[in-house]
Amino acid sequence: MINKVELVIFDCDGVLVDSERIAVRVNVAILARLGWPLTADEVIERFIGRSHAAIAESIGAQLGPAAAAAWTERFEAEHRLAVDAGLTAVDGVVEALDRITTPTCVASSGTHEKLRHTLGHTGLYERFAGRIFSATEVARGKPAPDLFLHAANSLGVPPAACVVVEDSRYGAQAARAAGMPCLAYAGGLTAADRLAGPGTIVFHDMRELPALLERAGAAEPAVP
Repeated sequence: MINKVELVIFDCDGVLVDSERIAVRVNVAILARLGWPLTADEVIERFIGRSHAAIAESIGAQLGPAAAAAWTERFEAEHRLAVDAGLTAVDGVVEALDRITTPTCVASSGTHEKLRHTLGHTGLYERFAGRIFSATEVARGKPAPDLFLHAANSLGVPPAACVVVEDSRYGAQAARAAGMPCLAYAGGLTAADRLAGPGTIVFHDMRELPALLERAGAAEPAVP
């Protein structure tokens, strides 16, 4: 049981910035052109919460390395254009951040370049500057616990004193594997039942987050 939450670890896409819908739309279009037609639900199930490298590996296994390379080039360009055209912060998250006094950081499957772009576009980058961690820094991305453990270790906080805020199935699994309580946001694309599990509180409104951190601090984390 956590006596005091010392660090809140935020995922980025779908938790801080409302970018998952953009990513799904762009992926559906690009993969169809490459010869792998997937529905939006299939893209969510396969890819949401995974690192860029893991997605490229999956596409390469399905379509070959040339297609994976093409996906990388096209996704980065088309996603950037879509972000510039209409990305916003997740509804209620700015209000929540303004009320949270516990130290925070970001640990995302995205690259640092992508994080600078999306967080910068929504005015959130400076809130986390110097405390932003990417899956590119660890050997294994989510659902492995490596990224969350890396963030905690880098900031000198024991894993058991951390709480993770996630919105994807793979992210929630990574938090549980790290032995960290998870606040799983079901107001995005992943259904609540896909987020639920030991040591996890599922919620639907980011404005609830400050109060939920107190509950998470009293909860037993999942045993990794």
